[in-house]
Parts: sequence; structure tokens; C-alpha cells
Amino acid sequence: MFRARTAPPASVASLRGALAFVSIVALWAALGARPAAAAEIPVGTGLAKSREAIGQIEAARDPAAKGDAAFTLTELMTEHHTPALSVAVVRDYRLLWAKAYGVADEQAGLTANVETLFQAASISKPVSAMAVLKAVQDGHLGLDEDINTLLESWKLERSQEYLEKTAVTPRMLLSMTAGTTVSGFPGYLPTDPMPTLPQILGDGSGNETPANTDPVIVDWQPATKEAYSGGGSTILQLAMIDVLDRPFPEIIAKGILEPLGMANSCICQPLPTALDRNAARAYGSRVRKQREEGGHDAKWHVYPEHYAAGLWTTPTDLAKFMIEVQLSLAGRSDRVLRREMTEKMVTPSGIGSYALGFTVGSESPHRPAKPGERNRFFGHTGGNWGFRSNLDAHLEGGNGFIIMANSGESNPILFAELPRRIRAAYGWD
Repeated sequence: MFRARTAPPASVASLRGALAFVSIVALWAALGARPAAAAEIPVGTGLAKSREAIGQIEAARDPAAKGDAAFTLTELMTEHHTPALSVAVVRDYRLLWAKAYGVADEQAGLTANVETLFQAASISKPVSAMAVLKAVQDGHLGLDEDINTLLESWKLERSQEYLEKTAVTPRMLLSMTAGTTVSGFPGYLPTDPMPTLPQILGDGSGNETPANTDPVIVDWQPATKEAYSGGGSTILQLAMIDVLDRPFPEIIAKGILEPLGMANSCICQPLPTALDRNAARAYGSRVRKQREEGGHDAKWHVYPEHYAAGLWTTPTDLAKFMIEVQLSLAGRSDRVLRREMTEKMVTPSGIGSYALGFTVGSESPHRPAKPGERNRFFGHTGGNWGFRSNLDAHLEGGNGFIIMANSGESNPILFAELPRRIRAAYGWD
């Protein structure tokens, strides 16, 4: 199979000036761009209805109830120790509105705005998966190739008793069915020595390395069950680097971020000083405890595991990614992937509910469909040290939302109460 070797381009998406809450007309004018998809559709219509819906979302859902339903959104943030929250809502294949709340960095006095950067955490995975499928589409690799034929700088050699029976393939790694270990990564302090990818995966030398996770191995027979594996995603990261002969941040920038107009996104680990001026700071009880016990005050952790956890972005930029997937599924856009390839991102492999990039479900993307139920949603969640994120999208109709927060205690807001309010405001079941 032909595999192109190309010289690395020197470009990473840059950030523009800060914005507070704005209408979609002002948002796109300020960003100097039209909506990333369906640009022919007039924008700025229905703003009064949007303000009404936002007011409903921000108000208490049930003032007479006990618990989160009785809190306003501001009170919810206080209750769940969440300094900053950023939201984008997509309707009919376009960004309807975006709004940020709270303080992105309490120590610096930085107010959150719609261009404040958050760590996407594991929402990095579907963005990276799109790049893998683009490489498949372009003929650089095959979904069912033995991953060891693609890897040059490291090989998956442990657990030969499993690999002799079934070779691990990109399709398995994308769908979390490869049998690989290491669910997630804790990240590193910005001052820590950074391990190489072979060191993270386990170089087999037996020497001490800076890696803070176990070596990635195949721990059960591939293609027999689904088990979430950031380790498997990191194998794909290295395979993409070896096949395309380019740094992974450039692969994502040129292949995904730039074509989709995601100008406020980058895989920047560590984050450059020029960008951290409008980046959210990690918070939460776990963060606070580590700061107190470790005597350090890191603004965030650094993730050399770029595919699994390395994306810095905004809900507005992730809305562009979401819309492109939805339009491609509808046969209306192919700026990155053709329809048949995008369908693989939302089609489970046959073992579990994880597709080749997203989770899918009938009631939400994060709850697998029961037997006999039809999948209606796709999405992904994310959780890094002091950050949480939720991408929740409809497979048909072009609706959905993205929520990002800078607190490890924000789960009740991101995955329960706020999604419930957004769905109720727009009549989405």
C-alpha cells in the first residue's frame, strides 16, 4: 500500500481577541468567518427566541424541587465548585448561540469568554479519529492492517499469545476492541520531564522512564470485547506519525482544524505563553488536594498523549466539528471525509457501543441503545485533571450542544442538569 511521506508544514491555528456572549451574527463577524457549515443559510434570525431559551436554561428548572433542579445556572456553578463554564448550542446544522460564564482563572482575574480555551480531554479522540479515517480515505493505511506493519519506532510485541491468534488493527483501536490496556492518563506537571511515546507505551528496556502509567499491552483476545483504552489511542498516535512522517499536532492542524475553520484550537502540549493568556485554569477538589500536598501550583497538566487527551479548544470550535460530521452524514459536506467514511465514525463495530470515533446511543450518546432500539445520538465526553467536557449531537436533524468546564467536580452540570435544560428549552427528546 502506498504511503506518502510529506514535509511537515509550519502552521498551527492561532487565536484571536476575546469575546463575551454575542449573537451568532456578531460572533462570526468578530471571528472574521462565516459558519463552518451551511454558510448559505442566513444567520442572525430568531435571536429573540434564543435569548428566551437561554433565559430558561439559566433559570432554576424547578424552584420547588430539592437538589440541582432548584438552582440557577450560576448557583449550580457555585454548588459544584465550577469557576468557568462555556456552552455552544447547534440547531439545524448551524451554531445558534455560544456563551461563557464565570472566571477562567481566579488567580489572574480572567473572566471567561467564548474564546477561552479549555482542555477537551478525551474529546480529542473523535477529532483524532477523523484524522485517522482521512488517512485511510487517502490510501495511507488500511483499517484492517496489522498495526505492527504501520509502526516503525515501536512495536506492539507483548502478550504474543493473543497477537498470534488475532492481529491488532486500526479498526480495533478506533473501536476500543483491541484488548489494549491503560484506560486514561493523569498528565504531567509543566515542569516534569516529558516521556517519549515509546516510553509511554513501554519500550521494553526495563530502564526507568518519566512515564507515569503502566506499559500498554494486549491483555485479552482482540475483537472479543470492548474496553476503553487511551493506551490504544496512543498506539494510533504513533502509527499516524510513523506513516505520515509528520508531528501529530501538524497532522491534526492541517487535516482537521484548518479545513473546518477551528482557528481557536490546537494540540499544544505544553500550551505556549501567547495562548495561555486566555486559557482556563484547572480546578476541583482533586486539583486542590494535589496542589496542597505536592506544594506545586500548576495551571494545568501537560499531555504528550495528544490523540487521547491533547486538544485545547472552545465549544464554538467543537460546534464546527460537530456540524461537519452531521452535514457529512446527511450527504451535504465532504470537507474532510466522504459520507461513507463519516458513517464509520458513528457505526459500532459490532462489539459494544463504541464506533470508530464516537459513542452512540438511543437516549443520549453516552447510554448504549438497548436491544431493539435505534441509535439517535453520537458524542463523546472528556475528563482531564481539572477539566470536563461533553459533546452531545443528534445523528439526524443537525442539533446538539457542547459544554466545557474547568472543574473536576462539574459532572452533575455537564452530564445531567444542563443537558436536561437544553433539551427542554428546544423540545429535544
